[in-house]
Amino acid sequence: MTPELADRPALLRARRRARRAPADFLHEETVTDIQERLDEVNRTFTAPAVVTGHPDLWRAAFPNAVVVADDDLLALEPGAHDLVIHALCMHWAADPVGQLVQCRRALKPDGLFLGVLFGGRSLFELRAALAEAEVAVTGGLSPRILPMGEIRDLGGLLQRAGFALPVADSFIRKVSYRDTLHLMRDLRAMGEGNALAGRRRAFTRRALFAEAEAIYREAFGTEDGRIPATFETIFLTGWAPHESQQKPLKPGSAAARLADALKTDERKLDDPPRGPAD
Repeated sequence: MTPELADRPALLRARRRARRAPADFLHEETVTDIQERLDEVNRTFTAPAVVTGHPDLWRAAFPNAVVVADDDLLALEPGAHDLVIHALCMHWAADPVGQLVQCRRALKPDGLFLGVLFGGRSLFELRAALAEAEVAVTGGLSPRILPMGEIRDLGGLLQRAGFALPVADSFIRKVSYRDTLHLMRDLRAMGEGNALAGRRRAFTRRALFAEAEAIYREAFGTEDGRIPATFETIFLTGWAPHESQQKPLKPGSAAARLADALKTDERKLDDPPRGPAD
């Protein structure tokens, strides 16, 4: 059984609270990124779907799309869509491969998958400051920031899920904040507060946040008196397999030698190296 990463009821409560006064700038920029990527694809998509925990914003951006929640079991009809967008919520999934497999199954042959999620370099400054402060104040550690995947691992998940022509790339955004409390208020307004299943449930002492602020500012503070926060967004692209897609050539099927193209001599690996006189 897959261990629970998130306290799902707490996550949904956090998202509902965030809708009252949202900080949607990262979602808005991600919408723009996705639209620009789609503009580069020479295709018109007529049956799109979006998987998201923030339906209002993504429904406005893709009014013709079927919009579903990022539940463990996605409410997507198999083979019904030519485009599936998994929109900035897969980092909360206990089983990201399962999410990818369900998206692939929802695609028609040669349908496009676009996924975007926060990556492992996100909030590394806050993570370090909170960890050091908690050890100093309480003598221990508790889960406070979601563990997020690295791009090298996430790219491999596309292949495991059965996508053709998989590609993973990332983009780093630096956001400037007045202080750590300002940053944490913004995270709550994004619906990205601490909803980890293993989080500490007791009240957090003010001394811990004061210590974290001092550590954050000393390690990462800028000359203008503010602090930076890093957000890494990772984009995953793959296609539902189809016979028309390009396929790698079989080993040994090349029509020309690499040595000829490079205009050099071909030698076996066990040949001795040639000296200057050669």
